[in-house]
Amino acid sequence: MNVPGVPDGAKIITVGELTRGVKKLLEDAYRNVWVSGEISNLSKPASGHLYFTLKDSEAALRGVLWRSFALRLRFDLKDGMAIIVRGQVSVYPPRGDYQIIVEELHPKGIGAQELALRQLKEKLFRLGYFDPARKKPLPRFPRRLGLVSSPTGAAIRDMLEILGKRWPGAEVWVSPAKMQGEGAAFEIAGAIRKLNRLRFDGGRRLDVLLVGRGGGSVEDLWAFNEEVVAQAIYESAIPVVSAVGHETDVTVADMVADYRALTPSQAAAAATPNRIELLEGLHGYEDRLRTGLLQLLENRRRELNELAGRRAFRQPLERIRAAEQRLDEWGERLRRAIDNRLRFSQRKLEGLAGQLEALSPLNVLSRGYSLTRKFADRTVVRGVQQVQPGDRLVTVLQHGQVVSRVEEIHDDPDRTLGVVNPGKPSAVRMPS
Repeated sequence: MNVPGVPDGAKIITVGELTRGVKKLLEDAYRNVWVSGEISNLSKPASGHLYFTLKDSEAALRGVLWRSFALRLRFDLKDGMAIIVRGQVSVYPPRGDYQIIVEELHPKGIGAQELALRQLKEKLFRLGYFDPARKKPLPRFPRRLGLVSSPTGAAIRDMLEILGKRWPGAEVWVSPAKMQGEGAAFEIAGAIRKLNRLRFDGGRRLDVLLVGRGGGSVEDLWAFNEEVVAQAIYESAIPVVSAVGHETDVTVADMVADYRALTPSQAAAAATPNRIELLEGLHGYEDRLRTGLLQLLENRRRELNELAGRRAFRQPLERIRAAEQRLDEWGERLRRAIDNRLRFSQRKLEGLAGQLEALSPLNVLSRGYSLTRKFADRTVVRGVQQVQPGDRLVTVLQHGQVVSRVEEIHDDPDRTLGVVNPGKPSAVRMPS
């Protein structure tokens, strides 16, 4: 077979032949070799075999531990664990990858990457990054959401699709960032801070941030274990929902975030209410409100009919007329009481007037007596010791007054009056 450009007599082999040759060379050269490294991308399928990547700072090597050897392990393999293995280097023909078939495995201790992660977690714990008390609640009805994710990944498509179905009225602001590889952590932190700087409606921020990506290996998700990302989430004034990887993947970003979602889809569901469920709930409230109002209306109508049938409403003036009649009776009784009181008071006044008349000195004067006062000070003269010769006196008679001057004073009244009978008279009159 002649092919233009291929020298005559050249031996042409297939990919399979080349791979088998390489496989044989590797297996002959590295039949029993000891290798140390750090486990990553550990996979435990149902077959019981263990698949992982053995790596260091320079290279990575695929490893396989068959089920028969895996059952003899006394410890569980985990990503980040440093180990020493013994086995045979071989080639996996379907992919052309070279790998080591592990026959013996010993733990070496915690790898540098895992140790760094543990130290970071301890540091952030002391700083309060994981404190539940500082975590902000998610808004019930967000108006604007921010997404930090790869613009070409499946995670952002899933989140946008769910947001559109559950809460289509919300605005979604996307800040794209690289999710893995060199510089990914700084891009993620920068995207979070950029969305925090946005302002709406007089200074309002976004209501909630969704930060995440789909699943991957430990190396793929390592950007979310960086301190710069944890610090950006911690300093965010907006509640952050972290959705990194799958349910079993827990990163530092998940631990610092205000809410940890198991997947990006679950993050979108946690950040928004379900429009359909809300509408169904509102319809239920509407039915209950309508039923309650109709029942209330029926109760009030029945109460109104009962009130309308009462005597007070059928004859509304009856009580007023009765009150008016009682008022007239009380008025008549009051008038009679006042008249009786006036007559009683008049009789009492007449009696008192009679008594006063009887005691009036004028009545005594009508019987022939007189009242004598001193002209100067009008004091009543009751004895001769009150006057002296020459004093002017005023004598009050029944009709008129007499002004006189004292000529003489005698202590014997009988002599002065010229009484014939020396005994005590029943009445003494002055000579006319």
